[in-house]
Amino acid sequence: MTSPIYLSIGLAILYAATADAQLSQSFYAKSCPGGVQAVANVVSAAVRSDRRNAAGLLRLHFHDCFVNGCDGSVLLASTPGNKAEKDAPPNLSLQGFGIIDQAKAAIERTCPGVFSCSDILALAARDAIATIGGPSWTVPLGRRDGTISRASAASSNLPGDGFSFRQLLQNFNSKGLSQSDLIVLSGAHTIGLTHCSKVTPRIYNFPRSASGADPYLNTTYVREKRGVCPNSASSANKFVALDSSKGGQTFDINYFTNVLDHKAIFKSDDALISTSSGLKQVLDLVRSPSSKFFSQFGLAMQKMGRIQVLTGSQGEIRKVCSKKN
Repeated sequence: MTSPIYLSIGLAILYAATADAQLSQSFYAKSCPGGVQAVANVVSAAVRSDRRNAAGLLRLHFHDCFVNGCDGSVLLASTPGNKAEKDAPPNLSLQGFGIIDQAKAAIERTCPGVFSCSDILALAARDAIATIGGPSWTVPLGRRDGTISRASAASSNLPGDGFSFRQLLQNFNSKGLSQSDLIVLSGAHTIGLTHCSKVTPRIYNFPRSASGADPYLNTTYVREKRGVCPNSASSANKFVALDSSKGGQTFDINYFTNVLDHKAIFKSDDALISTSSGLKQVLDLVRSPSSKFFSQFGLAMQKMGRIQVLTGSQGEIRKVCSKKN
């Protein structure tokens, strides 16, 4: 007799394979032939207007996929009886919701009720990075939108910026992603911003440090960040680039150089080289042409975009991304 545990695992694998098989690059070829281009037009215009939107859209897709899978649940607004993902502490700084709404509205004008918000998120992340000169990748389509969004799920599923390597790996493994995926996707920190409140504890108030700074950090880097982030409550919400080279909005391998040089903002960045295998992969990326990172990043994004997707008759196709039908 088959063990219930093995039966459940087998069914889960079968379900995942079936759902993945239903994703296709040509999914909207007949039902909404201009939809993919409509997303690209809206996203490229938004990113050309403000390059910071690229990091916002990429992060939005990541935060969606790591909670309930890539189902657009991060876009749902809270209701009187439910606090949604977007209002969870890790998501309060998310940006790009308005751009997704613009893309959805553009599509709804020509093919209403056909194109999912979760597919728009996946395309927007790709198009945003390509617009700033980063890699592009194939985005198979056919995801459907989820109807459940809870803040508690976001808080418990998203990796923290203070995670150790073991915690990061456990978190990524639970989503079906490998150590290689973890390190390559962390390269997204080559763009984007964070608040000074995330930086000041390591450069002013590090426990048992005579200088106040985390002794792990490069001293030049500490001086640079102190110049950007004064040790005051008034500067807590001031923005600082995750990678300050080239204006902080260039998609390249410099993030990994920063990690090696102890010039990364988060402890989770430092964690990538805390093991021999992690250090080896980071060194390999730094010593290789940027095209290798670009290729690996695209493949990892494709893999991430398939996490627990809803297909077929599951979920729904939202008319408005911020609320259920």
